[in-house]
Parts: sequence; C-alpha cells; structure tokens
Amino acid sequence: MRSAPTVLHLDMDAFFASVEQASKPSLRGKAVIVGGLGPRGVVATASYEARVFGVRSALPMAQARRLAPNAAYLVPRFAFYRSISDQVMELLRALSPLVEPLSLDEAFVDLEAGGAARDERSALLAAAKLRADIRAVTGLTGSVGLAASKMLAKIASEQAKPDGLVMIEPGTEQALLAPLSVRTLPGVGPATGDHLRRVGIHTVGDLAEAGEDELVRLLGKAHGHALYAMSLARDDRSVVAERETKSVSVEDTYDVDIHDRVRVGVEVGRLADRCVRRLRAAGLSGRTIVLKVRRYDFSTLTRSETLRGPTDDPAVVREAAARLLDSVDTTGGVRLLGVGVSGLADYTQEDLFAQAAGEREKEPPGEEAEAAASVEERQQAGAERRWPAGHDVRHSAYGHGWVQGSGLGRVTVRFETPGSAPGRVRTFRTDDRDLHPADPLPLTERGPGDSGDSEGGPGGESGQGGDGQGAEGPRGGSQSDRDGRGPRAGTGAGARARHG
Repeated sequence: MRSAPTVLHLDMDAFFASVEQASKPSLRGKAVIVGGLGPRGVVATASYEARVFGVRSALPMAQARRLAPNAAYLVPRFAFYRSISDQVMELLRALSPLVEPLSLDEAFVDLEAGGAARDERSALLAAAKLRADIRAVTGLTGSVGLAASKMLAKIASEQAKPDGLVMIEPGTEQALLAPLSVRTLPGVGPATGDHLRRVGIHTVGDLAEAGEDELVRLLGKAHGHALYAMSLARDDRSVVAERETKSVSVEDTYDVDIHDRVRVGVEVGRLADRCVRRLRAAGLSGRTIVLKVRRYDFSTLTRSETLRGPTDDPAVVREAAARLLDSVDTTGGVRLLGVGVSGLADYTQEDLFAQAAGEREKEPPGEEAEAAASVEERQQAGAERRWPAGHDVRHSAYGHGWVQGSGLGRVTVRFETPGSAPGRVRTFRTDDRDLHPADPLPLTERGPGDSGDSEGGPGGESGQGGDGQGAEGPRGGSQSDRDGRGPRAGTGAGARARHG
C-alpha cells in the first residue's frame, strides 16, 4: 500500500486583492491593484483580472498604471488582512498542530501530525473540507497542494491556481518534475537559472541527468547537492510550527527624497518607536540596533550598535538610532529609512541602560492610536483630512462605504457593504463633519460547515474618484497566473485534482 501525501500547502488566491473584492461588491470581477500609490510605490497584489494586463506583484506602480489605467488602485489595509489571515490560520491549526506560516496568505500543514492523512482519500477529503471552510468563514478562495514533501506540495498548489486542489500521487513525483523549468525548484533564482541555461540545463529532468558531481562543479558543494536531491524529488524538510525570529525591523520609502536633516531625524525616531511596538507585541527585546539609509543615488548604508544587554525601551532604541544617524551623510537626500533590532531575547535588562538620558518615557502609543491622533492634530490645525483610497468610512446619513478617490478638497465614497448590491457613489468635501474613518466590516457571517453560495455578487458600475483612482475596471472572470484561464484543476503526471 502506498503512503499517503502528508504535507498540505495552502496559498490564498491574490489575497489582498481578493479581500478588497469581497469587501466591495462593485469591484468583483474587475481589475484591482493593491499597493503604494505614490510615485515610488510598488504593487503588493493584483487581482487575476489585473494580471491579464501584465500587472504582477513587485511591479512599479507607475508601470502598472500604464498597463491597466482603468483598474481600481487601493491603499493596503494590513490590519484587516492580518485579521482575515488569523481566521485562515485557525482553520489550519484545527487540522494539525504542525502549521508553518510562510506569510499572511501561505502556510504548510503536516496532516500526519493531525491524523488527517491516513491514506490518499482521507488527505483529499481533509483538503476539500479546508477549502470549503475557508470559503464559508472568509468568503475567499485558496489553492491547495498535497504531496509527500514541502517542495512538492508547493509545486502542486501552484498548479492548482486559482481556486483548485492538486494532489501529487506518491510514486509519480519524478515524472511530474522532469519537464518543469529549473526555476520551479526552491533556491533557483534568476542568476542560478541563467547560469544553468548557459550550460544547457533547462528542466528539472536536465538537472537529474547532469548528475550530482556536475552540479557540484557548476554550483558549489551545498547548492549542487541540494539541487540534485530536489531533482530526484527528495526533500526531507519537516513542517516547523515555530520559526525563530532573528530580527524585528520597520522601514519607509518616501515619495520625495528627504533633504532636511531635522526631518530625517524625526523620521528615524518615529521608525524606532514603531520597531519597539513590534518588539513588545512579540514579547521580545534585543541588544543590537540597526539603522538602514538608502540615499538619493540608491546607495544603501547600514550602521549598527550593540548594547550591553537586551532592551525594549523606546528611549534607548531612539537614542541608539540617532547616534547611528550621526555617522551617515544625508546631504544629497534620503529615499528610504529603516530601523531594526536584532540579537533578540525574551527578557530585558533595563538596569543596564543608564545611557538613555533622562526619565524613562512611557510606552509609545499603538499605531492606530498614533494615526488617529495625527488625524486629530491635522483637523485641529485646519489641514485637509487624508482619505486613503479603498479605506473604510461611515457617513451619518448614508452609512458604511469606502473611499474611491480623493483630491482637490473632495473625497468620493461608494456606499456598499460586503453583503449588499453594488452601491451608489457620492462626493463630499474632505472636511465634511458627517464623514469619519471606520473599521472594516466582516466579509461573511457564516462559519465552518455552513452551507450556501459564498460567491460574491455581480460587479456593478463604478463612479469616478476625485483623484482619478476610481474603481472602473475590465469585466471578466478569474484568470490564471500563467495563461489567463479561470478556476481549474491542475494537470501533470501523477496529479489529481478535486474542487471542494
């Protein structure tokens, strides 16, 4: 009897963009692009409808706008994405105690540890139920791969995209891998791929045929041995539930280079406070403070200072970062700043830090409180209120909606909710006292096992945003990462697909 596929890999489909489409009925079936909207912004996620036009993650936003000028361009709502991710991860942990998150929208699961993979049939049933539960709880879709190893499970989920389930049957792994590009394997990036291509190695089958000695000669001992093993479908890596955090850091890229030295110092202090909030949220402290500065000419400088013991004191981190900044010439302008802490520990030695001048400061406010205070300060100062595209608002007369665009003293809002029909668009002054920022609404009221069609409603007509960032987009169904086709079953030697 053949062994069951014991590793499951889940990859949510176009996660950020799909959350936005689920939240906003008027954007369903249309091109949605999430990312930084400034001149130096990049695409975080593009919906499958936007990928038809060549828009991909990490593409400069300016290029995305040229490729898909009529797409909806939205500012990320990371706190909301994290809350949806938490719901998905909770479903995974119900399957097994061994869940290895790779990001907000991706994770490995050891089904054997949870007793969910006694044989091929039980593994398929567990995966199909997981996909149904994710749809019921979040209204979203995820692609699932099942295989005997992490490498193969990830390859299977890629074949399943979007909205599919692929199982690689034990014993068929090498036949499946042989025709695939060498870039399919983990650890083969553009440079290694080009190096192999120049010597005539294009596919995983070519790697296996080249032999271990040749790969070691071409790539070095560690990389050569690893790639040869993967070409034979050997991957002994275990699913690891907890990954040790090695550092905590934050950074910001600025739309316009910062030349004012005082402003640079203020930004470094703000980043230090944000970094400390992340440290404390993780229950950690650290003893090495790191400053990252990318200058106007794209040169990047890194400076670090190691303290006498670990700390999570904001004053200590701010002062260390400020000392590091003193050693950096920023006269030509700065385009990126970052502050990080490494040498992590789960305790502090506060008595060691007399170097923090003056009285210990109170814990800096949380990011949401800080943002609210910042908005309040601007309002009191008479400055124009900021309304990020895609973010939630509530109007005292019209209810819940989202910002479709803003500019020139006006903000355009579409009033709709996840369960409503596409809503109407109205435009207000940016200082309208009846319009306020709001928390996102839940995407669905259903729970695991609930029945009912969880597909989103039909797309509706889109209004015009005040800053040209309206939600008008091309109509059409979901598209595949590779060929533009809609949801489908993965194919390939030894692969079986099931839709939940």
